[in-house]
Amino acid sequence: MTEKVHKAGFVNILGNPNVGKSTLMNALVGEKLSIITSKAQTTRHRIMGIVNGEDFQIVYSDTPGILAPKYRLQESMLRFVDTAFTDADVILYVTDVKEKADKHQKYIDKITKSPVPILVLLNKIDLSNQQEVETLVGGWHEILPLAQVIPVSAIEKFNLEPVLGKVLELLPESPPYFPKDELTDKTERFFVSEIIREKIFLNYQKEIPYSVEVEVESFKDEANIVKIAAVIYVARETQKGIIIGRGGTMLKKVGTEARKDTEGFLGKKVFLEIFVKVKKDWRDSDYQLKRFGYQ
Repeated sequence: MTEKVHKAGFVNILGNPNVGKSTLMNALVGEKLSIITSKAQTTRHRIMGIVNGEDFQIVYSDTPGILAPKYRLQESMLRFVDTAFTDADVILYVTDVKEKADKHQKYIDKITKSPVPILVLLNKIDLSNQQEVETLVGGWHEILPLAQVIPVSAIEKFNLEPVLGKVLELLPESPPYFPKDELTDKTERFFVSEIIREKIFLNYQKEIPYSVEVEVESFKDEANIVKIAAVIYVARETQKGIIIGRGGTMLKKVGTEARKDTEGFLGKKVFLEIFVKVKKDWRDSDYQLKRFGYQ
């Protein structure tokens, strides 16, 4: 009797900010692992989502958007992108119907030279029409002639089956890299901090969301409740007041929204305490970036 072949590999999702990489990752994994907002640079870390079948294991990686870094945090974020080039078995390069193909040409050149199989996913086709989509698909075929171009709508979960089929076709034969019951390489603490950070992106404007980092200081899983204490770090003293809001109203709003989502994520009642502290210019501090897991 022939032994069944098992396939496994790393499928890394790359692309510019705001093209829908995180929405795509969550749709492919079937769980909300990456936070999603309409603002660019929401994703800061490389987040893995693991999809298991009887004879396969796909390890998807969501990565930060490709950008020209302005401070050390962004340099660290870009290193996650560069690493994703080197350890991929398949690259999903996500673009959308609105962006210009020559944005960050350096990375297009890198993809062209890569020996790794590339799938170009043309996202947000729900915002376009068939003729425009066909023109864009043709344009991407010219830019990356060896890549397969697949039009998708991650938010509508449209046309993702062909993506899965092609990924399974391209995966190498390999035993699984992770236990078959694992969903991600990140801890529950990490996802709680990401939920809080998402609420900051949704509730504050301008520079504030880009100036904060969230750290879960304690996570106590008791019989009927999870007790969590988290700290929002800001880069300047003036930002602390903005995060807290008049009479603490803004911080309370963020805390309530984050607690509800955390309860949904953990499937358990949550008591969440959030504090705000200043870590001056943490985005340019090697020590602080290392502490927050960026180096």
